[in-house]
Amino acid sequence: MTLNVEGLVVMAAFYLLILGTGIWASMRSRREEKKCQGDGMEITLLAGRNINLLVGVFTLTATWVGGGFILGIAEATYNPTLGAVWALMPVPYVVTFFLGGTMAVILDLSYAYSIIISAVVAIVYTLLGGLYSVAYTDVIQLILIFVSLWVCVPFLLTNPHSLDISLTAYNQTFQAPWVGTVNLDEAGKWFDDFMLLALGGLAYQAFYQRILAASSYTQAQITCFASSAFCLVLGIPSVLVGAVAASTDWNSTRYGLPTPYERGEVGSILPISLQYLTPTYVSIIGIGAVAAAVMSSMDSALLSSASLFSSNIYKNIIRKQASDREMQWVIRISVVVVGLAGAGLTFLDSSVLVFWLVGVDMSYTIMFPQLVCVLFFKQSNGYGAAVGFLMGITMRILSGEPLVSLPPIIHFPNCRPDAEGKLTQFFPFRTVIMLGSLVTIMVISWLMAKLFNTGLLPEKWDVYKVKDKQNKPVEERTPENNEELSVSKQLLDTTSC
Repeated sequence: MTLNVEGLVVMAAFYLLILGTGIWASMRSRREEKKCQGDGMEITLLAGRNINLLVGVFTLTATWVGGGFILGIAEATYNPTLGAVWALMPVPYVVTFFLGGTMAVILDLSYAYSIIISAVVAIVYTLLGGLYSVAYTDVIQLILIFVSLWVCVPFLLTNPHSLDISLTAYNQTFQAPWVGTVNLDEAGKWFDDFMLLALGGLAYQAFYQRILAASSYTQAQITCFASSAFCLVLGIPSVLVGAVAASTDWNSTRYGLPTPYERGEVGSILPISLQYLTPTYVSIIGIGAVAAAVMSSMDSALLSSASLFSSNIYKNIIRKQASDREMQWVIRISVVVVGLAGAGLTFLDSSVLVFWLVGVDMSYTIMFPQLVCVLFFKQSNGYGAAVGFLMGITMRILSGEPLVSLPPIIHFPNCRPDAEGKLTQFFPFRTVIMLGSLVTIMVISWLMAKLFNTGLLPEKWDVYKVKDKQNKPVEERTPENNEELSVSKQLLDTTSC
């Protein structure tokens, strides 16, 4: 198989377009920095809290509509053991085909080159313009995703190798019906997956960067509502791709037998379908959509990781007296380090599985209860947060994870082998762990406050200073002497420019 020169030219043009947009946005960020009252760190991480509404909608949508979104939905729909009814979840191992695997299928470009080129481009424009560059490149990327996928859909639906997807939706043809089913003994797992996706993302750093970048509370709300609608629309093409793949007689195509499922290539079903079921020029357009989706998630991950380290760790713990110039250099270095580390780890077979577990699963079971307590329960404190964290992560590890061959120590009800023979929890155990962590935080917080306030524990042991904190008069709890109110003020004050 030779290098697809035409496809390579198109991808080069795509990368140049994204890079050019990022550079333009970085120059705009410098102009905004001169006009804004906020410091350079705020410009880099929050775009001066004055981002355009339309750009905000695009960048928030693009953050969610990544490679896992479009590839995962297509894979779940095609997979005969799942089906469209399970397409609400991003199947974790498709992340390994985000860019390297996808480009290798259609362009015959080395996996290593694919990863390196994408990482370099994303690092450069994120480094130059921060959230401004990320947001404006997201606009281009989201347009490419929308147009490219919908351009490919008619060619897929009318290709001569596939049956009408309405006929295969509920009937056994080349494989099980692509709509799929949820049996009663699988309902707990389906519910758990749904809650994981519905609530887990609320604890994402990238989400709050977009919200805090809005110029007003109303704009932030509109951004969220509009983005949810866009995500729904952008999920439809992936479902159709998976449905077409499930309705295809692969033996009549150049791909031949065994089928992608039998070859263990389910994670690449979208690029495989584009290559073998559409004309070459259409498949090249489709790869642009996948590449755009991957980069829209990559740059968000770079910036959010850099902001977590620079603002939460370096500024608040390591060097509280760090200047604005120093912090901007810390952000730049963090972007480069995170980008290179992420690109390097991508070459490990199972590393992305771990990333998915940490980024989605842990976000729901560990971070979400912490977020709820911080925002809605004033009686929660550091003691409860620490114990709740330890309880949640311990329970999650002991519950096992078949995707990384981690056997369960704790067997919840209906713990049994799945269709592939791996011991799986079909009980909504993640939701149970999340609720358990939430209750633990509240109970331990109340108990420790009680022990210190009644004198059963000496005040010198009160590391988190919870004694009499809840009884302090409101007028004394000013932003200068109360961290909670300072954070609240920061969240509400979104009009720096």
